[in-house]
Amino acid sequence: MDIFSPSLVNSIKIAKERLDAHVREIVRWHFDPNNGTPFWIDFATKLAFDPRKEIGGFDDLKLLGHFEDEWLRGGPVRRWVPKALADQPIYIFETGGSTGIPKSRINIRDFQTDYEMFSQTLPRETFPHGADWLMVGPSGPRRLRLAVEHLCQHRGGICFFVDLDPRWVNKLIKRGEHQELALYKDHVIDQVLKILRAHDNIRCVFTTPKLLEALCDKIDLRKYGISGIFCGGTEMNAQFHRFAREELVPGIDFRPTYGNTLMGLAVCKPFDPADNYAITYYPPHPRAVFEIVNPDNLDEPVDYGQTGRVLLTTLTREFFMPRFPERDEGERAVPLPDFPYDGVSNLRLFSRFQQSVVVGVY
Repeated sequence: MDIFSPSLVNSIKIAKERLDAHVREIVRWHFDPNNGTPFWIDFATKLAFDPRKEIGGFDDLKLLGHFEDEWLRGGPVRRWVPKALADQPIYIFETGGSTGIPKSRINIRDFQTDYEMFSQTLPRETFPHGADWLMVGPSGPRRLRLAVEHLCQHRGGICFFVDLDPRWVNKLIKRGEHQELALYKDHVIDQVLKILRAHDNIRCVFTTPKLLEALCDKIDLRKYGISGIFCGGTEMNAQFHRFAREELVPGIDFRPTYGNTLMGLAVCKPFDPADNYAITYYPPHPRAVFEIVNPDNLDEPVDYGQTGRVLLTTLTREFFMPRFPERDEGERAVPLPDFPYDGVSNLRLFSRFQQSVVVGVY
């Protein structure tokens, strides 16, 4: 802790206290026998303690063990809906569908809250209020489509869409059908070009690295009035970051992002040439927390700057997911004045999954 300035140490302390209070509130909410979440109420019956009494802060979440991937694969999905919210309209978002039965996460308004928080980080100059957006990427059962549309509407715009189905892309890759894959990519990009040529109020784009590169092979986005690009996906790394800023879209505000269905949306540290294009993400604290840990001992955090596996905790009234081992790894990033809690740099697929998980398809 003494590597930080006294003011940052104080900010870290305040953030930790805020997180502990938030954990107590969320645990009381989800484990409440009358209004809580059926999954967690049933989970508590198998414990030798009452989580509402024993969990006094974030560190105590270790008492619950680690959230398991398989719990979200299959039904009944309503066991994840808190009783107090059962009369609300429920959305289902899927993730992990390329590797078997998709994980399903219920959502009511979390995705809107996450993107409203993210909106506060976007400047009006390059992501103007009232401007229209174009979203090019996976929609279907994924959170992304509704979330980007809400972000656009929250900023007073109208969002256009071009869909890409990553599960189909994955099948084409596995079958070695590279010609079909190229035709599908051309099909997606052709639709994008038609929309951009027909609607001159589009100023902002969300897309993935590979689609952005394919689009920039066809046109100069600056000549179409694009001023801000919000870009995320498994291909986002320092190399692509440099390539995008220097060659693909120079002069356009390029914002790398990291989001997933289970967490929400992490914010990228503002661009600093001193970082050599490394990308560092900070979670929407205290709604989500990153821990970067020893992959052989998930209770042991690695030192700052060292590589570890990402342990994700999500803490909202809609969804409680304590200490889930993500499929990603990265370097533990130091707290900053604007983000007085841990982040992660150079996020990438956990090295031990390299042979079993296909990423980078879009």
